[in-house]
Amino acid sequence: MSRIIVHIDLNYFFVRCEEIKDPSLVGKPVAVGHDGRGGIVSTCSYKAREYGVHSGMPTFQAKKLCPNLIMRSSDFAFYGQLSRQFKELVKSYSPLIEDASIDECYADFTDILKNVKDPIAFFKDFQKKLFLKTKLFCSIGVATNKFLAKMGSDYKKPNGITILSKREFRNKIYPLKIEDMYGIGKKTSPRLRSVGVTTIGELADKVNNDDQDTKNILGKFFYTVKDWVNGEGDDEIHPYNIEDVKSIGTSTTLPHDTNNYEEIKDTLYQLAKDVSQRAKKDEKLGRTVQLVMKDTNFITQNKSITFDNPTNDVSVMLNYALKLLDKHYDGRELRLVGITLQNLIDPKDVVIQMTFYDYEAMEEEARTKLLINELNRRLSKPLLFRASEIRDKKK
Repeated sequence: MSRIIVHIDLNYFFVRCEEIKDPSLVGKPVAVGHDGRGGIVSTCSYKAREYGVHSGMPTFQAKKLCPNLIMRSSDFAFYGQLSRQFKELVKSYSPLIEDASIDECYADFTDILKNVKDPIAFFKDFQKKLFLKTKLFCSIGVATNKFLAKMGSDYKKPNGITILSKREFRNKIYPLKIEDMYGIGKKTSPRLRSVGVTTIGELADKVNNDDQDTKNILGKFFYTVKDWVNGEGDDEIHPYNIEDVKSIGTSTTLPHDTNNYEEIKDTLYQLAKDVSQRAKKDEKLGRTVQLVMKDTNFITQNKSITFDNPTNDVSVMLNYALKLLDKHYDGRELRLVGITLQNLIDPKDVVIQMTFYDYEAMEEEARTKLLINELNRRLSKPLLFRASEIRDKKK
């Protein structure tokens, strides 16, 4: 029996979060991103898109197209809070949930849907519960594997529900433009168009005939694509525990593929803020920072650094994450980044290892105390004090 995999994608998530904070933004052209010189639009509302504004567009250009565009800076702490509420709701339906990003996840609903006669009504009820709990909207894809489920959630937005069966998926996804296929980036699609591939259906014809030009363009990805366009693919869910206390982390699929260092750095800062706030709330410190980078070919790098003094400070975590970025990032376009604080401990269990300079300072303080004590002994009166001791007495 085939599994039933569901992909749930929060619609225009960052902008919707800003609307929840400030309901006056609803229905207006809103963008989340960097304002000012060199600013980039991360994502925008559907109203802003009507003016031609889109993700990855320079802010100055977006404001030319839409003079009344409202800019908001990212607030990943708040986004993370709503994201966790969303995934807790999904987990109340199925324990088999796989985190894909801050605003999307996969889940295995095979057992849950066994006796459901009307799956569309079932998922409409889920959307209603999500809105009542969080005020968020989502699109849902239902299929037998993760690729088709993802294509299903992208098929109708916002608030869509699409079921892609193995018998019928071709009718829905084959006519779509090649740029609409999950996994085909903005660099690959022009190359495919150059060999006559303009739709997913045309790509299916090419790969099923083992077209050499298509093989050269897709490389090792060719065989994965061949499975996907024939309705096959990974149906295994890798569950995670929302309450897992071994690590605290968050990641986000970037609104557009980018190799802009400042944009990546700013996103990491926002993610570090969210992780820091959660760690402080849970009263945890960590000795390891992990940086996650996923490129447009879906190759994921997990790089980490371990240090002596545990922390939950945002600036310290960001500093380590940027060190990892500078060391391991090769400039390729990224589609996802993340930060995780690992090797968690309770603050009460911390024993800070002193550096050479710490010992040197302590020895200097001890010598000062000995000198003051010797002078006071010779004066036969406690006339001399360290300045810090006088401040303490005044307090």
